[in-house]
Amino acid sequence: MSIVFESYKNNLVKLFTIKRGRYNRPFMHIAAMGVLGIGVIVSPFLADTYPLFEEQQNNLQISSPNSKESIVVSSDVFQTIKSVKPRDKILDYTVERGDTLSTIAEKFDISIETIRWANNLFNDNIAVGDSLKILPVTGISYKVAKGDSVYSIAKKLDTEAQKIVDFPFNDFANPETFSLVEGQMLIVPDGVKPAEQPTFRRQTYIAQGPVAISGMGFTWPIRGIITQFSSWYHTALDIATSYGTPVVSAQNGAVESVSVGTWDGGYGTNVRVRNGDVETLYSHLSGINVSVGQQVNAGSTVLGWIGMTGRTTGPHLHFEVRKGSSLVNPLPYLQ
Repeated sequence: MSIVFESYKNNLVKLFTIKRGRYNRPFMHIAAMGVLGIGVIVSPFLADTYPLFEEQQNNLQISSPNSKESIVVSSDVFQTIKSVKPRDKILDYTVERGDTLSTIAEKFDISIETIRWANNLFNDNIAVGDSLKILPVTGISYKVAKGDSVYSIAKKLDTEAQKIVDFPFNDFANPETFSLVEGQMLIVPDGVKPAEQPTFRRQTYIAQGPVAISGMGFTWPIRGIITQFSSWYHTALDIATSYGTPVVSAQNGAVESVSVGTWDGGYGTNVRVRNGDVETLYSHLSGINVSVGQQVNAGSTVLGWIGMTGRTTGPHLHFEVRKGSSLVNPLPYLQ
């Protein structure tokens, strides 16, 4: 029975990991309704037990004795907190007075080129009332053609296949092989319009590899090319290098956990190292060289080797830093 349960649980976790962008809103809505329902059920019991809760209930008043639909809620009961939600779709934006491509790009945190390419603009001239398509991230919106793969699309649009896979709202016919369906639309992060690639060349960033310890006590875990920086949907660094390259610990500490030969939420074979409230994660490894509880040293202890396990399109290290329970941009820790 336990084996069946574990298999079912792993498949469910894998589904939500792969579809994390598409299903996060319905999941949150269901969870919110569940919490609300529990609150309605237990509130009478809480009111009898805790006077403070009863006082808060009194802040909800029927505005009219004959009206059951309309209620007045005092401002100190609920507070509206504005939050920035990731966008999964292309939106239509109507140009307002004073807008320029530059100010619109800044408003939506994308590049000017992204707006030009999405709207077939040959210059920066826009007028009040114009409708512009705004992508959720810098890059290209691409319609899949027959025979396309994430690899061929990445090559065509001068970006990394891993970026296409990591964008949480892109779907795949087979989430393990990343196969596509002709006609489907993909968001290609950091993609470049083919006609502009000869003049639009991005800089290559080199990870220095194990060097002197930074001011925060960290060192680079490997030397390679940084193919993906931290973003709202990818709070990590991807560093590409040859298969089998040794990966060293970026910090002093102890091995918190190891996972070998598993999917593990897309991380594949991975190692976690903890020092106080800071944890580092090294994933997509081909093998492990440490054990749980082992003390490791920054820049010298080999944790494992570069591989292609989990949700990956090529050999690279997916490197994360967590402070407390929150993912943070790893770059400031390494510099």
